[in-house]
Amino acid sequence: MVEKGERSWKLIGTVLAVGAGIAMKKALGFGWERATGHVPPSNPEDPEVTWQEALAWALASGAAIGVARMLMARQTANYWKRSTGKLPPGLREVG
Repeated sequence: MVEKGERSWKLIGTVLAVGAGIAMKKALGFGWERATGHVPPSNPEDPEVTWQEALAWALASGAAIGVARMLMARQTANYWKRSTGKLPPGLREVG
């Protein structure tokens, strides 16, 4: 049986991580347009998109979204620990 705190943690973590990913994708798209002068590829697998552009977009978006989600998860876990005095359910201290 899943306890209330664990459900709350999973819901909060998921919502904030998805929100961070969406916000970063929008910011990255804006930066891409400013840097290249055109919109980022909506589908990098499209043969009309050059290899260089597809690879650059995949690397930039993957890294940026991954980092944004990780930072949000860390901030959320830190807030949870300050609020409850313990780590969120499922997280363990390392070291």
